[in-house]
Amino acid sequence: MTDDVGKKLVVALDVKTYEAAEKLVGELSPLAGWFKVGSVMFTREGPRLCRLVKDSGAGLFLDLKFHDIPNTVVGAVTSAAALGADMLTVHISGGQAMLEAAVRAREEAGRNDMIIVGVTVLTHLTFEDFHSLFVSERSTNETVLAFTKLAQRCGLNGVVASARELPLIRRHVGPDFTVVTPGIRMADAASDDQVRIVTPRRAIEDGASYIVVGRPIIAAPDPAGACQRILENMAS
Repeated sequence: MTDDVGKKLVVALDVKTYEAAEKLVGELSPLAGWFKVGSVMFTREGPRLCRLVKDSGAGLFLDLKFHDIPNTVVGAVTSAAALGADMLTVHISGGQAMLEAAVRAREEAGRNDMIIVGVTVLTHLTFEDFHSLFVSERSTNETVLAFTKLAQRCGLNGVVASARELPLIRRHVGPDFTVVTPGIRMADAASDDQVRIVTPRRAIEDGASYIVVGRPIIAAPDPAGACQRILENMAS
């Protein structure tokens, strides 16, 4: 049975085969409350993988980062609702009309329980990357905050943001707005391709609603043991 801390842990199923995902879900579903299905595995296995997660009793976080014209996003959100997604992502940079269309599609599908979170600034971007991409004098924090406020105005449940921006977000939108935090690493772990990273404990202390952990768990020789260490760090 997943405990209260485990309900905040999302394990990213960033593996190469259905069989690998099946093994991880079997080992980790007693510990983690959620599994995230991203674009790589969804493209490969799609609905079959979603059913695997749903059948385990865990929450299904469908991380496909919808970013398109409003009508297309309506169709995508409707399809995600039919698959049983409990949480999904959209890119806030898609703009107000797109975000409002996503919320409307959820309501029309009768799935107001489905959490929609907007992606702010991807955690692999450095300060220099950010300024080159957005051609803006606005700081990363200012952009994250502006995106967060837009998401809130459009009716999204929350955002995806680096834990380094968590205190800023919490100061402006309060404790009830959902914040999903990727880029989580233990203090002694490699950062891989993530840049704005923090420990599980720090993310929880700063107000993360959910933390997303992939390689530190799924690439470990003992995934269940690695998952347990993450949970202990979150609870410490």
